[in-house]
Amino acid sequence: MRILLISANAEQINILPLPLGLNCVAVATRNAGHDVRFLDLLAEEDIPVSVKRAINAFDPEIIGISVRNIDDQAMTPPRFLLEQVKAMIDECRKLSPSPVVLGGAGYSIFPQSALEYLGADMGIQGEGEVVFPMLLDRIAKGRDLSGLPGLYLRRLGPQGERRFTKDLDSLPQPDAHLWLPTVSDSREFWVPIQTRRGCPMHCSYCSTATIEGQDIRKRSPELVIREIMSHAGAGFQRFYFVDNTFNIPLRYAKEICRKIIEHDLKITWRCIFYPGKTDRELADLMAGAGCLEASLGFESGSPQILRNMNKKFSLKLIRQTSDMLRTAGIKRMGFLMLGGPGETKETVEESLSFADSLKLDMLKITIGIRIYPGTDLAKAAFRDSLVSPEDDLLFPRFYIVREIEGWIRETVSAWMSCRPHWTM
Repeated sequence: MRILLISANAEQINILPLPLGLNCVAVATRNAGHDVRFLDLLAEEDIPVSVKRAINAFDPEIIGISVRNIDDQAMTPPRFLLEQVKAMIDECRKLSPSPVVLGGAGYSIFPQSALEYLGADMGIQGEGEVVFPMLLDRIAKGRDLSGLPGLYLRRLGPQGERRFTKDLDSLPQPDAHLWLPTVSDSREFWVPIQTRRGCPMHCSYCSTATIEGQDIRKRSPELVIREIMSHAGAGFQRFYFVDNTFNIPLRYAKEICRKIIEHDLKITWRCIFYPGKTDRELADLMAGAGCLEASLGFESGSPQILRNMNKKFSLKLIRQTSDMLRTAGIKRMGFLMLGGPGETKETVEESLSFADSLKLDMLKITIGIRIYPGTDLAKAAFRDSLVSPEDDLLFPRFYIVREIEGWIRETVSAWMSCRPHWTM
């Protein structure tokens, strides 16, 4: 079958995101014997023209669309990004009678509501590398679609219980050459590398468990190194480990770093780091393996708010982690999320003072926390009457302590005025 795969994300952010998941789906679909075309809208200046050109030239039998972002997660004002995706799907409908199938991280958080809003035919929640080729096989043979894990049909709902692939090594590696049209200009791209999926940390606001599951599933370090070497052979030298917590498990993170050093890959990379689950040996190994920057997701500098967020680390562990990375020569980017359940003027001041004391290279501050379904934050928002129980949360909703919202904004602006490395 002729399969057109479109990455719908066109957002320009600090680290320009390449569509890792869709790349892997493309490889899996190609391996199943289908003719695949790959269109990344991040690389296109005129999206309607690019979509029309791709459909007219290829005449796809199935159109797969990856939805990465639902909104920009900014509270004032939020940008609902599905509007532009809906317009693109409407254009696909005009140009082709072929079924439209959704997937991607953003879609997986809202599998039914996003499907109905966007007007696609069906969607796959979770790991499309497995289910999408199965779906194509059934469509090609005219077989019933019921029972396919994670498949949703418009107006009919889920068709089969979702499953998580236990053996990540059985999934295809991304094809470095599929990135080339996107990275052909002068913009700075960091190639995404995912070594593990799933997060057991249960942070109150986080959607990762919905997207990837709660159990950590790891790829073999040898396969990770093979993927990096394949990309290096195609000319890529900058990588971004998109694992939600690079340093968990600690022993596994060290093994990845050791193998990068052993193979003398001479790459540079960034990662996301969970405070407290580290030691000096890992920090030194990361630096020796080419790590330039670690994003520290501590989110608050108040012990009470850390407990409210279900964080499993203390201020002492945050500071120790930050100091280890700094001593190793690794830049540190920190994050604060202000205004959540239990926030007061005192806890905000605690957070700002603590973050300032870390002497980070950069600090990103968010006021108001995006509410995702199935999280403890959603339960708190329902309890505190910030959202109704009927709200599916597809349209962006935020938790903010209204009584101090204005004060928070004024206070953060005052702190930022003399700290150019702080951003919102």
